[in-house]
Amino acid sequence: MNQIIELLTSHRSERSYLDKPIPEDILASIIEAAHLAPTSMNSQQVSLVVIRDVHRRDRIAELAGGQTWIAQAPVFITVVLDMHKTRLGIEMSGKQQIAHQSIESLISGSTDVGIALGALMTAARSHGLGVVPIGGIRNNPKALIDLLQLPELTFPVAGVVIGYVDIPAQQKPRLSLNSFCHEEHYRCDGLPEAIEQYNKTLMTYWHHIGRSDGSNWSMNTASYYQDIYYPNVLPAIQQQGFKLDK
Repeated sequence: MNQIIELLTSHRSERSYLDKPIPEDILASIIEAAHLAPTSMNSQQVSLVVIRDVHRRDRIAELAGGQTWIAQAPVFITVVLDMHKTRLGIEMSGKQQIAHQSIESLISGSTDVGIALGALMTAARSHGLGVVPIGGIRNNPKALIDLLQLPELTFPVAGVVIGYVDIPAQQKPRLSLNSFCHEEHYRCDGLPEAIEQYNKTLMTYWHHIGRSDGSNWSMNTASYYQDIYYPNVLPAIQQQGFKLDK
């Protein structure tokens, strides 16, 4: 197995960090990996906000629902869907941007954000750092937008904690590969059996690491997806100037 595959297949979401700064040259190389990641039609509709200030990280941890590791690690990076930048560039050409009035713009932009996020995590881990991606910044997006002074036509889609690990996490098992990878067309047969087996596997994992509060995958996913668990996203997106009617 080559080193890159080994790095990617050994991912752990780390939630225990040392209070140890990341050297600037290492952080710069991590940011450069995301900067040079591909984007749809070279739109480059992604920006990063790098947060080192402890008070800002404390506030983001609070806004994300009390995720203390955001405050604990030395760096938090917010990955922003940025159609403010594209609008400015288009206006400089004498034309008008209307793409932000469509749901496609959010799908395309969020895809590019995901690519940048993956590059950040892989680059950070290549330097021996731990990471954990954070979707919880969408818990109170308006407050985060204000904190980071994000302009119109931007939206904070996700973030990532980066730092030196204190107590390493264990790798969590996944659903079977045949429930993830479908040959030629999507195959529904076998999914119930794969989910049933994974529910048992995950409970064994929780027991192994001493988590008495762990639930199986079906129940854990239901605890989020039986509700709209980030109900403030749509009004915040609309307030930022995005329209979803096309």
